Amino acid sequence: MGMEKEPQKPQQVSYTVEQLVAVNPYNPDILPDLENYVNEQVASQTYSLDANLCLLRLYQFEPERLSTQIVARILVKALMAMPAPDFSLCLFLIPERVQMEQPFKTLIVLSHYLETGGFRQFWDEAAKSRHIVEAVPGFEQAIQAYAVHVLSLTYQKVPRSVLAEAINIEGLALDKFLEQQVVNYGWVIEMGQGGGQIIALPKTEFNHPELKKNSGDAVPLDHITRIFPILS
Repeated sequence: MGMEKEPQKPQQVSYTVEQLVAVNPYNPDILPDLENYVNEQVASQTYSLDANLCLLRLYQFEPERLSTQIVARILVKALMAMPAPDFSLCLFLIPERVQMEQPFKTLIVLSHYLETGGFRQFWDEAAKSRHIVEAVPGFEQAIQAYAVHVLSLTYQKVPRSVLAEAINIEGLALDKFLEQQVVNYGWVIEMGQGGGQIIALPKTEFNHPELKKNSGDAVPLDHITRIFPILS
């Protein structure tokens, strides 16, 4: 008689975190995978809002498993995504009693300063909480990019001192930063009447209203398609 074949074991199927979130976002078994994925985002300087929101929802159902460190990292990554409203979306899923604890109170204050353009206050507060923000690589650069974005919405030209305060860079480091912006993004450095530097930011429809397209007369296509059935 021939040897009997051993029954084949079912193959273990591995899923990516994105697939786990899409297939069964309310399965508490994926919670450790999502926590590990937050740390992976920090290490690789990547970002997944959907996965992070999924984890925060799971914490709502199992509050005893909430990790303060993981939630803090999620909120820091959300701050780095500004001007997107990610921070508010994440905060909505965190219980108020938890928000009143540290480090969340500090992160909420930092968010307020960013939303209101209080960059000097932001950098002062962030300096007191380096253990929170420096745990996430790229934080400073992301906030600097957001500060430049806010300035470009309002100003055509800014004094060097205003820019320095907004991005928290001075001296030779600011000189190097400006050189990079001139080469890569078309910034122009001019001399003001008092001898100080004035930075001319790239033209946008926000700081140069004449560039804004007049959309008042345009009718969106989807509006037209809705009208046709009514007229027929």
